[in-house]
Amino acid sequence: MTTSKHFARLAIATACAAAAQLGLAHDGAHTGGIATLPTAAVKAAYDIVHTKISTDGNIAVFHMAVSGKAGASKPGKTGKLAGSSVFSYVWPTRMDPSVVGFEAHSGILAFAATSHPDFDDTPLFDENGDGDASNDGGVWHSHWVVLQPDEACGKGALKVVDIPPGAKPKLPKTWPGLPILIDSPGWSPRFKGGTVEVRVPFDDIGVVSATGFDGVTAALRVNASVHDPLLCVVNVFKVASGDLSLPGKVKP
Repeated sequence: MTTSKHFARLAIATACAAAAQLGLAHDGAHTGGIATLPTAAVKAAYDIVHTKISTDGNIAVFHMAVSGKAGASKPGKTGKLAGSSVFSYVWPTRMDPSVVGFEAHSGILAFAATSHPDFDDTPLFDENGDGDASNDGGVWHSHWVVLQPDEACGKGALKVVDIPPGAKPKLPKTWPGLPILIDSPGWSPRFKGGTVEVRVPFDDIGVVSATGFDGVTAALRVNASVHDPLLCVVNVFKVASGDLSLPGKVKP
């Protein structure tokens, strides 16, 4: 099944021809990538109007613009891990997960900027600078995740791939210790007005230059039993292409 079918029932349909007429009027600096018409039904902080991945030397620049203030809305704190929410800006790609240290052919590699105040999954970093690296999950931070479909998350829905008990898959050095295919590399998202950007260095920038991509805003949820599947995509706010066809081309 293609990735577009995984999100088909959740994606907000966007007329590609109409998007092309948008002309990226929200800011002339936002050129290339995927232009998307604003959608009134989507919360402005997650209403994608432009998605791009570009390169600057050996740096990949993940860019997303929304019709409101990016990062302005975060999940409410529930006080417990089970059932808690994760809000995210996501760039699904065609890159193989092995390029960032996961097992080859293990799923859909996506880069994400996330906020989730009920747990911290960046044990190597102190995002809020208070001397405690375990209390800042609500601060926007970045992840690589590997996604696969799982009907346990809902019909056609995706999850972050679980690591079965006893399994020892290949993992990045900055894997945070959770039993899922997730990496916490420490690259800080930068929010400015309606945009979020993350600069990510690569040893081989060629793997980025050759990839296709899309843009997604979504909510994920920790399983109420904190068990397989641990982290499901439960609510897609918007898909830049409208159908998760990954049409984006990386530009210098």
